[in-house]
Amino acid sequence: MTVPAPHPVTGAPAPVPHPAAPAPPAPRTTAGPTATAGPAVAAGPTATAPHVTTAPRTTAGPTATAGPAVAAGPTATAPHPTGVRPAPHPTDRVPRPVPGDPVVRTVDGLVRLVRAGAYGPDPAATRIALAFTTAQAVRHRGRVHGYRNEVLSLRLDAAVGSCAAEPGTLPPSALDDCVGATVAELLGHPLAPVRIAALDAYLAHVRPHAPACGARPHPLPAGDSLTRSRARARAVVDLLPDPPAGPAGRRPVLVVGVVNSLLERLRARGLAYLPCDLKGGTTEWDEPVSTDAAGLLDRCGAVLASGMTLGNGTFQGLLDHAARTGKPLVMFAQTGSAVLPRFLGSGVTAVSAEPYPFFWLDGGPGTLHRYGGPGRPTRHGDRA
Repeated sequence: MTVPAPHPVTGAPAPVPHPAAPAPPAPRTTAGPTATAGPAVAAGPTATAPHVTTAPRTTAGPTATAGPAVAAGPTATAPHPTGVRPAPHPTDRVPRPVPGDPVVRTVDGLVRLVRAGAYGPDPAATRIALAFTTAQAVRHRGRVHGYRNEVLSLRLDAAVGSCAAEPGTLPPSALDDCVGATVAELLGHPLAPVRIAALDAYLAHVRPHAPACGARPHPLPAGDSLTRSRARARAVVDLLPDPPAGPAGRRPVLVVGVVNSLLERLRARGLAYLPCDLKGGTTEWDEPVSTDAAGLLDRCGAVLASGMTLGNGTFQGLLDHAARTGKPLVMFAQTGSAVLPRFLGSGVTAVSAEPYPFFWLDGGPGTLHRYGGPGRPTRHGDRA
């Protein structure tokens, strides 16, 4: 009789027969006498750990099917597109805002979950009481360039959901379509801003921006428009982690949705960037602004993107790229501020959520809500 080897950690004798190395006549006994003696295969905590770096070894030999590690998790059998599996994905360590909430990988998938009642109240039984638009034009003191915004907002109980649209593109009938309609009806509306605003209102209602839902309040000071814009930019940009050492750390940040205060903060941190916006043009420093974010993804080392990508249909491509490559994806969101935290752990690494009323509406103090990122909370509140 062969005596099983002792446990490599505790020194205790291995049980006989061991469930991962059964005695004859189990099928795996034909693998040879070492099949019952290799404690590293069946014993010890690492045997069941679904760490992604073990995935390529699952097809290496006959012992690959003998232990529970083979069946642990979908990544165990999924080869990396390049044939080389990268370091563990940073979003693997990003906690979901509400433990137990479903894993979400697409906007359409999130809509299906909402319709199915995965987050609580039936959206077919919740109605929008108020719909309004906010139009704004700004050029900060001392700045050469300005910009315009138009935002559709929907009120559901105490929550307000919002989605920006290109100025002048929302028809007047959009407001009439929304008032009195159910969330379920608006999730199927032909206009994307209506669909996203309805989804945002519903999620802000059932997952409000509060510590219990993973949010960390971050105060914004009172002041003029430029002072508040710079304070907001610092809160957003500082959700980006410090770049790694080596050549990868010198790759620029892709900024999707150009806000000059964000670029100013990136410059202050010494981070190079690739500005991208559907409007094109130039930055405050006369840098050309690309209109093709997808064409720049392979050149960047991280992505900083506006929630407006939800409304114009470009968010999914950014999310898929971040999930595939492990690059940080930080979202700053007036549009979809309650939608984007649902994607933490699925490609999004941090969110700066700014529900209505937005910082540019007045000069008083305000609050952002931050999720994920390097400034995670301590017992004494938010870090800088």
